[in-house]
Amino acid sequence: MTPPLTSVLVANRGEIAVRIFRTARALGLATAAVHSDADTDALHVRRADAAVRLPGTAPADTYLRADLIVEAALAAGADAVHPGYGFLSENADFARAVRDAGLTWIGPPPEAIEAMASKTRAKELMRTAGVPLLDPVDPAEVTTADLPLLLKAAAGGGGRGMRVVRDLDRLKDELEAARAEARSAFGDDEVFAEPYIERGRHVEVQILADAHGTVWALGTRDCSLQRRHQKVIEEAPAPGLPESLRERLHQAAVAAARAVSYEGAGTVEFLVAADGRPYFLEMNTRLQVEHPVTEAVFGLDLVALQLRVAEGTALPPVPPEPTGHAVEARLYAEDPAREWRPQTGVLHTLAVPGAVRVDTGFEDGDAVGVHYDPMLAKVVAHAPTRAEAVRTLAHALAGARIHGLTTNRDLLVRSLRHPDFTAGRLDTGFYDRHLAGLTEPEPGAERAASLAALAAALSDAAPPPDAPLAARLGGWRNLRSQPQARRYVVSGAEYQVGYNPTRGGLPQPVDQPGVSVLAVEPGLVTLEVDGVRRVFHVKHKSNKGGVGPAEVYVDGPLGAHTLNRLPRFADPEDRTAPGSLLAPMPGTVVRVAEGLAPGCAVTAGQPLLWLEAMKMEHRIVAPASGTLTALHAATGHQVEFGALLAVVQEETPA
Repeated sequence: MTPPLTSVLVANRGEIAVRIFRTARALGLATAAVHSDADTDALHVRRADAAVRLPGTAPADTYLRADLIVEAALAAGADAVHPGYGFLSENADFARAVRDAGLTWIGPPPEAIEAMASKTRAKELMRTAGVPLLDPVDPAEVTTADLPLLLKAAAGGGGRGMRVVRDLDRLKDELEAARAEARSAFGDDEVFAEPYIERGRHVEVQILADAHGTVWALGTRDCSLQRRHQKVIEEAPAPGLPESLRERLHQAAVAAARAVSYEGAGTVEFLVAADGRPYFLEMNTRLQVEHPVTEAVFGLDLVALQLRVAEGTALPPVPPEPTGHAVEARLYAEDPAREWRPQTGVLHTLAVPGAVRVDTGFEDGDAVGVHYDPMLAKVVAHAPTRAEAVRTLAHALAGARIHGLTTNRDLLVRSLRHPDFTAGRLDTGFYDRHLAGLTEPEPGAERAASLAALAAALSDAAPPPDAPLAARLGGWRNLRSQPQARRYVVSGAEYQVGYNPTRGGLPQPVDQPGVSVLAVEPGLVTLEVDGVRRVFHVKHKSNKGGVGPAEVYVDGPLGAHTLNRLPRFADPEDRTAPGSLLAPMPGTVVRVAEGLAPGCAVTAGQPLLWLEAMKMEHRIVAPASGTLTALHAATGHQVEFGALLAVVQEETPA
């Protein structure tokens, strides 16, 4: 029997570290954090009782250094290490190092981690255990009849090193790309191939096992809505599964756990084909990002159970009965309309209303950097029915105030309200089919942006409550003055709004038929729009040093808008040379197209180099057909946002 724990170090960062600390503190445990230099002031550091610096910023120098983390745990006086998810959470050598140091490992035995570490070896083990599998395909013997094909990194996860091949002529290039990404992400370039199941569902089973032979199968989760093979929206239980299939998945998950003598929390993932046949994908030997939906449905704290299992506590023979339905959405700092491009900067405001659970690693004023995953928060709704849970989550996200960064919030809301989602018609191709429609402007978007600009202008002009009477009366005079005007840019379009002061002190809009002003207070503007009262919350963010446009955030019933107030005089014309390829974000150049050099002919859309930032790889393509006249990037180079990477001189039409 392991002695009772007194202090736990979390070998992770961000949201999951904060979440584990919350449970540890509730159980009376002291907490310790580790942090890179980039995370010195991060929320998980501020929430811990003690924190130990890991010098450097790159994960390879910090959160992936098992030796430094073990030293940190000992220095902080911790007697247990929880790995969270990602980083070293599924590293058997790290688990052994923790145990060898006399610390308690909050996770499965190293042997179980090792057995499931390679997807190819795991599949062989599962075949012996009778778990249903897809037959592997030898990439050297692929024919057209084998397509479409899915390439996967054997040591991977989170969609890294994964490629779908639909054209035999692309197989060689995609294999090379998958191997390069796998080598960069996991230090192992082994890649395997299997049939790609069109319109399959990603369904998984949460398991929890103790050291006394009890294994729980805690229902199912559907994680089919994914971008770049990474999950976006998850729910429990998986909707629409026949009871016979649900039972089969439970049995297969328990068999997988028993096959490796599993202990602790883990997840067995399956792909369910359109005909209802399930196939084993992988077993995650750790806590999953989406574990809160299972906690909500079963009324459990999985982290608390992990800690108790690690202390040797036996689970009850059967788990509690599930109730209701839960849905989780991952809020990312990214732009879905621009190839899911990650965003960096200061998160000025993050506030989600309603009866929802918010797990986050950020507070107002925290910076989102380039070094790590761009997930801001997980928002979870639980209700008696699926329809109610989905409606609650969509409403909470729609009313959230998120200032400072472009996020996927609008995409999440529109996804949750999409007819296919509300009807439970789910599969991994959802965004392949619907992304364009989900990111295009909604009907009435121009009117909504114009009203947001009006609210911003009125709020900007509103005097503070302690201003002189004349100012609070709006500066009214006997002689009619010219309308006041302000210009804003909203989603790339410019809006000019005007208003006239009145005797009553409330300005009224110009050229906005059907709109009147009911009240203007600091940060709050009430309009009547076509006979309907609308309240707009306005927050101004001053520009640094007076350089560039100031930002205004307007949240209201017609959506959330970020506005840039234009200065009175326009900025000088941008003098960037035509054909210049600028870094869309800070990151690392991980690959340059083979043979690429100044003087090469390129074609429009041709990938020239690959930039990695925030755990995602981004292609930099030629903007037009022509000649590469300059190349300023090389593999391994760190580049800043806006750095000149290359120049393409467009060919002159004959």
